[in-house]
Amino acid sequence: MIRFSQPKALAAAAGTRLGVSAYREVPQCDIDTFGELTGDRQWIHHDPERAADGPFGATVAHGMLSLSLVVPLLFSLFVVDGAALVLHKGLDRVRFWVPVPAGARLRLVADLVSVSIRPRGYVEATIAVALELADGPVACSARIRLLYREEERCTLATAS
Repeated sequence: MIRFSQPKALAAAAGTRLGVSAYREVPQCDIDTFGELTGDRQWIHHDPERAADGPFGATVAHGMLSLSLVVPLLFSLFVVDGAALVLHKGLDRVRFWVPVPAGARLRLVADLVSVSIRPRGYVEATIAVALELADGPVACSARIRLLYREEERCTLATAS
């Protein structure tokens, strides 16, 4: 795991790989739970018998379920000390390349693309992420934008 001493320290690492996460399984029970929470009960996600004869040969994870795994996998790769707040500013260039079958294992590859120092103690990081299946292909890719707020530092005034 990479540790940054403060949000501004990210700037020195722009253009480098943040790392590759451990694999995480996507079991059918997670797919079912995600479908219940979102109301997406499409048969390609929840009906193994019908999905076996469908276009993917098995049930597959919702694209948005796969995408939601980016954040916990990303934060397993690095930590930024001295941040009072981290906001997810958005996602750019999201692409779903191949389906994620139930039971598949995914890992995240993350590259710190750019870092911008913003007014009022904010630092914006753009990170290219790719969710890779254990057998090689990229299932999903995107650029995630994170906005860090530096902790305010108090200085003690000394009496003269």
